[in-house]
Amino acid sequence: MSDRIEKIIELNAPVERVWKAITDHREFGEWFRVQLDGPFVPGENSTGHITYPGYEHIRWQATVKRMEEPELFSFTWHPYAIDPDVDYSGEPPTLVEFRLEPTPSGSRLTVTESGFDKVPRHRREEAFRMNDGGWAEQMKNIKEYVDR
Repeated sequence: MSDRIEKIIELNAPVERVWKAITDHREFGEWFRVQLDGPFVPGENSTGHITYPGYEHIRWQATVKRMEEPELFSFTWHPYAIDPDVDYSGEPPTLVEFRLEPTPSGSRLTVTESGFDKVPRHRREEAFRMNDGGWAEQMKNIKEYVDR
């Protein structure tokens, strides 16, 4: 098992459009299927709740790390933290990075989630597997969202 997940997608939308889709909390919420309580602010926590069917009971909690327009947006979170009866706050979080670069036809988005080697052993494999599949789905979602 790797310590990191990396997904790359070519989008038929300019970097500026994709930047807005990943950093505006309302737009992010539409394609990611989460209702956020407020804007993303570096150094602050982002909260809300998942709206994806079957996961509505899950609270969204992340800490925004960097917003370097239009190239890098990052946050930390607890991967696959879906049990409402478990306090994940004592676990080391993983780092999620969205990197954007222009291409002749639009932009390239690279999403990397790293730090799985620090996830507690009893959760590590499932968290990696579920987030790997989740990021594959989210790449389809953002493509559909910005390419329309």
